[in-house]
Amino acid sequence: MRFRFCGDLDCPDWVLAEISTLAKISSVKMKLLCAQVLKDLVGEGIDFDKVSKLTADAKFESGDIKASVAVLSFIFSSAAKHDVDSESLSSELQQLGLPKEHTTGLCKSYEDKHSALQDKLRETSLRLGRLEAVSWRVDYTLSSSELKEVNEPMIQLKLQAQGAESGSSETTVVSVSADKFRVLLTELKQAQAMMSALQ
Repeated sequence: MRFRFCGDLDCPDWVLAEISTLAKISSVKMKLLCAQVLKDLVGEGIDFDKVSKLTADAKFESGDIKASVAVLSFIFSSAAKHDVDSESLSSELQQLGLPKEHTTGLCKSYEDKHSALQDKLRETSLRLGRLEAVSWRVDYTLSSSELKEVNEPMIQLKLQAQGAESGSSETTVVSVSADKFRVLLTELKQAQAMMSALQ
């Protein structure tokens, strides 16, 4: 069977297996667990002590807790990625065996954070690194000890970027001749025009 929240594909086997684990906790605690997972997905962080307390009644081991957080993260991020409305998500999760009370709490939490979650996913998807600052200067060499007359401009570009994995700033300095800079500028303008045409 195909599910919209899975991108119109079959539901992964591991998700099916963990739905039965989620059914072991009460619907009220399920909603609180969803709130913690959604906080983590939108970048506010997750309180693992709180998560452990929420799942203590169901006698979850650490593996069950991690699996529950993982399956909820998958459900929320996948549903937001495929822009599934809460009613469709509720229906599909019930078809997979999650009790109606649980899906109601889950979908209410999802509906409340849907736009924030999509914004966060947009912000973090397809990123190799983020350009933070660009500075430049032109050095014009009139003459040197080897040549009496040089009269050649050199452009020095300083690019400061945030690394995708590390998050730390990396600075790259590039020196190019005026001719090479003109080629670079022309090619960047062409790339920008192509990207603008896609939007």
